[in-house]
This record gives sequence, C-alpha cells and structure tokens, in this order.
Amino acid sequence: MKKFYVASSFKNLESVRYVARQLVKKGFIYTYDWTKNERASTFEDLKVIGTEEKNAVLESDLLIVLFPAGKGSHIELGIALGQGKKIYLYSPDDEINHFETTSTFYHLPEVEKCIGTIDELIETVVEGNSNVIN
Repeated sequence: MKKFYVASSFKNLESVRYVARQLVKKGFIYTYDWTKNERASTFEDLKVIGTEEKNAVLESDLLIVLFPAGKGSHIELGIALGQGKKIYLYSPDDEINHFETTSTFYHLPEVEKCIGTIDELIETVVEGNSNVIN
C-alpha cells in the first residue's frame, strides 16, 4: 500500500480533504491529516505541528501538493525531494508553468505536474501507483 501526504494551504482545506478521502477509498494510506489542526497561535504549536508534518512527509511514499500552496508546502516539497519521493504538483489553472512564478524544483524528473480537475489529479495518482494498490 502506498502512503501519501497532501501539502497545501488552509485556503484548500476542502480540496485536501476530498483528495485524501478519495485516495483512502482506493487503498492508499494517509500519513497525517493536518486539516484537523487549528491555526497555530504559539511557537510551541508551530513546533508540534511542524514535527508532525515533517514526520508525515518522511513516512510517505508520495507527496501531493495542491496549489495555491504556501511556504510550509514548499518546505514539505523540499523534504520530499531530498528523500527521493514521488511528487505530484496540482494546479487547476497551470500556474506552476508560469515562467515568472515557477520554481526550478517543479520541473525535476521526480515531479509530475497535474493540470485540470481534482478528479483528474486523483486518477493520475491512482494510475501511477496501480501496481502497488490492492
């Protein structure tokens, strides 16, 4: 079974939850649901949440980043890249390919860019990992 983590911003809570539910239904294992957290209000909160999220990325086999994504998502992307994990970047409107705002790291071979609907993203992830899902 493939383990996954979904990185994004609080703006995308419902999309993150939807992706996670759909992948769990397909047999994937969700390493951590950060959407259950309240926004951090102390440095201790930041430390606890950061530790949980870092561990979830390290435990996962693949990372999904939903755009728009914040600075935390980009740090999680860096952790996943450093660990050699498969990464899916999702943008409904192709913003990840705008030369003025893209990142060099979005274009590495272990990064698969998905443009379109959330359901197309889910299909891409499932198809890309169908050899390991029951």
